[in-house]
Amino acid sequence: MFWDADKVAEPIAYKLMAATIMPRPIAWVVTQDREGRLNAAPYSFFNAMGSDPPTIAIGIQSDPGRGFKDTAANIHATGEFVVSLVPEEMVQAMNVTALDAPSGMDELDIAGLETLPSTLVKPPRIKGSPVAFECRMLASVVTGPHQTVVIGRIHGFHVADDCVLNPERAHIDTPKLNLVARSYGSTYVRAKDTFELARPSWAKWTGKGKT
Repeated sequence: MFWDADKVAEPIAYKLMAATIMPRPIAWVVTQDREGRLNAAPYSFFNAMGSDPPTIAIGIQSDPGRGFKDTAANIHATGEFVVSLVPEEMVQAMNVTALDAPSGMDELDIAGLETLPSTLVKPPRIKGSPVAFECRMLASVVTGPHQTVVIGRIHGFHVADDCVLNPERAHIDTPKLNLVARSYGSTYVRAKDTFELARPSWAKWTGKGKT
């Protein structure tokens, strides 16, 4: 089956992407506007893009009623945001922050969430999340009417103490983070069903013993 992306409606394009590009990590983004009002929302069009410097990208779609979502508007206005990752025990609260609440509402308060102060940026991080990235915007690529890809540089990493095995070598107990990811529709997946697959090397592949 083939769909011409230039000829299908946006909901069809979204379904084709969301149903096939999975699992997708969830960026639980906290931003702050110039008046200090907080906003929180989850985004699953998200991933790591590089480590030198540490870089992430978040795809933020438009709001049918008001154009740019508060997350995008706040990042464009201040350049700062915090990405927390979502453990299974916080999925219900995460889902509440996905409410289509009116602009200016504090989804953290609606979801009954507490925050912790960040170290390098103004927006706080979500208490209870085992991982948080303090970020500043590197660039924003507007890809459609009020749709943007925010590219951010991570300036600070927070990882729960009980999930750090070796601070000097940054060995993390990843299974203990208990993170979830987005799948198709309203389906989510856990990060517990894993298997090992070593990356091949050219030396072993060719049997020459050199890289």
